[in-house]
Amino acid sequence: MEDYKTELEEQEKQSEIQILPVLPLKGTIVYPFLVVPLMIQQSEQARLVDEALMRGSRIGLFLQKDPKQENPGPDDLYRVGTSGNILKMLRFPDGTVRFLIQGLSRIKIRQFVSTSPHLQAEVELVEENAENTIKMEALQRNIHEQVKNLVELAPYLNEEFHVTAINQDTASKLVDFVASNLNISLQQKQQVLEQANILKRMQMLYQFINKEIEVLELSQKIQAQAANELGKSQRDYILREQLKAIKRELGDLDEKGDAADFENKIKDAMMPDYAEQAAYKELDRMSNMNPSSAEYTVSRTYLDWLVVLPWGKSTEDILDLKKAKKVLDEDHYNLLKVKDRILEHLAVRKLKSDIKGPIICFVGPPGVGKTSLGRSIARAMGREFARISLGGMHDEAEIRGHRRTYIGSIPGRILQSIKRCGYNNPVIMLDEVDKIGSDFRGDPASALLEVLDPEQNDTFTDHYLDLPFDLSRVMFITTANWMEPIPHVLRDRMEVIEIPGYTDIEKLQIAKRHLIPKQLENHGLNRDNLAFHDSAIRMLIDGYTREAGLRNLEREIASVARKVARRVASGSKKKLALKAEDISKLLGPVKYSREVLSRQGRIGVVPGLAYTSVGGEVIFVEATTMPGKKNFMLTGHLGDVMKESAQAALSFIRSNCEAFNLDPDLFENREIHIHVPSGATPKDGPSAGITIAVALASLLTQQPVKSCTAMTGEITLRGELLPIGGLKEKMLAAVRLGVKTVILPEDNRKDVGDIPAEIKKKVKMKFFSDALLAVKFALDKPSTEKSGKEIKSGNKCKV
Repeated sequence: MEDYKTELEEQEKQSEIQILPVLPLKGTIVYPFLVVPLMIQQSEQARLVDEALMRGSRIGLFLQKDPKQENPGPDDLYRVGTSGNILKMLRFPDGTVRFLIQGLSRIKIRQFVSTSPHLQAEVELVEENAENTIKMEALQRNIHEQVKNLVELAPYLNEEFHVTAINQDTASKLVDFVASNLNISLQQKQQVLEQANILKRMQMLYQFINKEIEVLELSQKIQAQAANELGKSQRDYILREQLKAIKRELGDLDEKGDAADFENKIKDAMMPDYAEQAAYKELDRMSNMNPSSAEYTVSRTYLDWLVVLPWGKSTEDILDLKKAKKVLDEDHYNLLKVKDRILEHLAVRKLKSDIKGPIICFVGPPGVGKTSLGRSIARAMGREFARISLGGMHDEAEIRGHRRTYIGSIPGRILQSIKRCGYNNPVIMLDEVDKIGSDFRGDPASALLEVLDPEQNDTFTDHYLDLPFDLSRVMFITTANWMEPIPHVLRDRMEVIEIPGYTDIEKLQIAKRHLIPKQLENHGLNRDNLAFHDSAIRMLIDGYTREAGLRNLEREIASVARKVARRVASGSKKKLALKAEDISKLLGPVKYSREVLSRQGRIGVVPGLAYTSVGGEVIFVEATTMPGKKNFMLTGHLGDVMKESAQAALSFIRSNCEAFNLDPDLFENREIHIHVPSGATPKDGPSAGITIAVALASLLTQQPVKSCTAMTGEITLRGELLPIGGLKEKMLAAVRLGVKTVILPEDNRKDVGDIPAEIKKKVKMKFFSDALLAVKFALDKPSTEKSGKEIKSGNKCKV
């Protein structure tokens, strides 16, 4: 033993800087003066061990940063490790090599000198800073004491570990020995290895030991609590069984209890065979459970859902078409397409009783009555009505439900609504289907594919029930403001019915028939207190609202009703019959004027018609030019499609310079800027192409646009004017802003039949297939004023 120690001391006195082969370590750290068994599988590392053993040389042992890496390089190893001496090596038939290695001293890599066939590095010894102070001695005693406590708590340590720790002759060896056996992470063990100051190393180890003791004490406490709870549950079960035996002797025990109750409910639920079998199976399972267990509650809740769902309970449809039409007309004015579709369904239902429910999607701007229309349809058909809001929904479990393995799981919103209605053929409205969310939490739109497919929804399987439920008798109605966000596969499953905005005549009739009576009732008034002349209603429509729907109009009527209610509550008994001139006295100055803005009469400013999720809008395209390098700027929060339309419009104008009497060199030293105001609002789509082309032509030829003229249409490089969508909404917007003439693509002439006669009387429609003719028609005679100044003649138009 003395000769062995002498040999170690001689090895430690060798040169401090030397070149050693490097062996990467995975999942273990070798400390100085400790013997550790290692195993390697890679042939390159096996050759390294063979050579070191044959030469009797030392090797460097360094921990890998990522244990999953197969061939670590210089940057993948920690810089501080241990020099080691191989004591013994064994080869196994599977190619693995196992050997014993003894750590000698801490070393630090100065630089790598070779990476092939294995890593070699220039290393230096790490000098330990050892000062035998009273503080170090006290800390060493505390470590001995905590190691004793640790051995009593830790199942992975035995008494021999404590004895060996006490017999370590230096503080450095004590720390290394304890750290190598302590249940801490490899990174924390590496920190101990890298710390050259022995006092700091001891303090670090003391903290790790204290934390491990706290964790072990808490673990024992949790195990004791769990054992106590288990003992209490067993005691409760025994007492409950004894109580049952006592009641049985007294003759008070109901042998059947919940089981008999559920058995009767299952018989009355009119379930299909597969559902009834599943219910009885779950009932047998529940009967053998302890009523105090959590599983009993889960099973009981599941049976409650099975027996309460209306598997075979349906309402009788009202098949009297005249009566159904009367109900629809009472609730909503006009909307002929929707009413015809419902009456057609009832007619087919009258001839064929087992027809599947239709999947209808109402698309239109806010406030046109899409949601209330669903309730009216249910009333006309004599069915129950349920509404499910899909706006902002992210979790597909909202549709399909949660599996029973989750605590507090319930079926999805579809089956909840059917349960609430109490019948299996209600009208279910899926509101705001275009606003469904989709992220890492799930995609509810995909879950709706089965619900809204008549070929699949007769076997809709909710995750909670895990049984098919027939939804084919349900009439699903979805609503949306905009079709674009709806996935194509979902859109393909629905019959889309567009509900456009209302004309002024329609708004007048709806206000008289529905809005005013509703607000009078809501505010405790009657026709003896307040009446509206038609002129007053038109003033509200024209001067205080600018919308495709009716929500703002209803708010203004409610505002008037509140002011009248205040007068009545103050004691006034005089009936107030409002005319147009009285509205401003109650609501203040007019908010909107039916007048095309002053920009209409300026060169380079052109009104265009756009279709948005809130209905039709009039937007203004502004164009200006200034000296500078050849450049084309587009601003106003424009989308890619609209930017491309602007580029196409510019190319169209440049390619037709001769037709507009323009100098082709005009574009070389000029910058052109196109701007669409309301820059905070995103804008996109190809239908502004003709509007941008007219704005450029007006700017470059110094001709203003004809008074009270707006336009819409997609333009091509060949000068063709392509059709657009949302024609009725755009025409409504034109009427609201006082436009008299609208330039439209020739291919949209077929859509004129959908435009109300009222609009046709107020707006003159000009159809063009040639963009060049459309541009020339839009431009007025040449102006003598400079661009940017208002044209004095014909610059405004009023209704």
